[in-house]
Amino acid sequence: MGDYKAFLTIHRKEAGYRPVHDRIHDFGEVEQTLNSSDRCQQASRCMDCGVPFCHWACPLGNRPPEWNDALYRGDWELAYRLLNSTNDFPEFTGRVCPALCEKACVLNLVEHEPTTNREDEAAITEHAFEENYVHIHRPERNGKRVAVIGSGPAGLVAANQLNLKGYAVTVFDKNEDAGGLLRYGIPNFKLNKAVIDRRMNVLRAEGIDFRFNVPIDLTCLPDGFDAYIIATGTPEARDLNIPGRDLKGIHFALDILAQQNRILAGAEIPREKLVNAKGKDVLVIGGGDTGSDCIGTAHRQGCRSVTQIEIMPRPVEGPDDPQHPWPEWPRTLKTTSSHEEGCTRRWNMNTLRFVGKDGKVTGAEVQEIAWKPNPEGGHPIMESVGKPEMIKADMVLLAMGFLKPKLPEFAPNVFVAGDAASGASLVVRAMASGRNVAAQVHNYLSTE
Repeated sequence: MGDYKAFLTIHRKEAGYRPVHDRIHDFGEVEQTLNSSDRCQQASRCMDCGVPFCHWACPLGNRPPEWNDALYRGDWELAYRLLNSTNDFPEFTGRVCPALCEKACVLNLVEHEPTTNREDEAAITEHAFEENYVHIHRPERNGKRVAVIGSGPAGLVAANQLNLKGYAVTVFDKNEDAGGLLRYGIPNFKLNKAVIDRRMNVLRAEGIDFRFNVPIDLTCLPDGFDAYIIATGTPEARDLNIPGRDLKGIHFALDILAQQNRILAGAEIPREKLVNAKGKDVLVIGGGDTGSDCIGTAHRQGCRSVTQIEIMPRPVEGPDDPQHPWPEWPRTLKTTSSHEEGCTRRWNMNTLRFVGKDGKVTGAEVQEIAWKPNPEGGHPIMESVGKPEMIKADMVLLAMGFLKPKLPEFAPNVFVAGDAASGASLVVRAMASGRNVAAQVHNYLSTE
């Protein structure tokens, strides 16, 4: 621990976002960066706690006290080595992770100013690429082959781990490029896809074989492999089957998010298939991160207005959540960069039906509800408390989450990783699952 008093004199300093009037006109990353001096100073605030709850909170088991200390001392290469020892791709989590470690930081408990672990993580990794600290490893092959089905965060991590152990790894994906939701779900203004491409160059150089535009039937896996990892995510979005659902202008969130990312990558979309919010009143149904991404995308496409509704109650304002006290993750109100760009937000709203004209959606009838305790236990009971009202909308985006896939029964040499195993969750949890499953495969093939 370099400066054991720094947290007493140095306040938390975040890089912040680009100005709203600037960022809504492009899809460049909204988050800014601190200079190296400020970044090292922020790292010095880590107290190297005797019991570091950041370890406990991070699904990957990252060790922020160790790499923050190296960063404070100016040893960026050591900081990257320590970070990369537990996190295969810190450039991803450094941008899109909600930073569970920061909410569990002791400084968050005592003064609500946790160490800037996520931003430090991103800065360390960017510096590592700039200074060529990211080395190409070409391990000696052990003669065994593993197929990974799906190239999202779980699949990429599993492939990386097994490749470094000497297995010949082939990754299959139904899409035209790697990344899963990192590439086709998360907007460029949160994760520039050049960041994924840069890592892909490393993985290819290390010997991983990628095969794209190859859909795999999970009941008939390709021959010639000693083990298989299913990392296909949760491809089926939760639908809203109410009257009017068949009207034009109602889309799943990924219809607009994935298409926009493909357009930015150079794809040409026929005019009749474009999902574009330009000049439209947009209604987003669903209050999570995917809904937030829809808001930011709609603004950049030039929408007239955005309204976001959520069926669950409004979270507490925070910073503390009595129902989930420190070091647990607090379920407090989250205002994202997209929300800051302009959005009407409403909670406890149930959607009754969609209305339209000439086959196109023009609005949604909604009703305020309340959640009452269930006297028999289990899920709360939804009760209507307000009168139905109409929300004007000529585009509706359904962002209500994803359904856990129903997978066939597999042979003993087939393993399931990431969201395909757990249901939709965080990128960092999918990555942790990829590491765990890779260890299981290695143990299985070593035993065999």
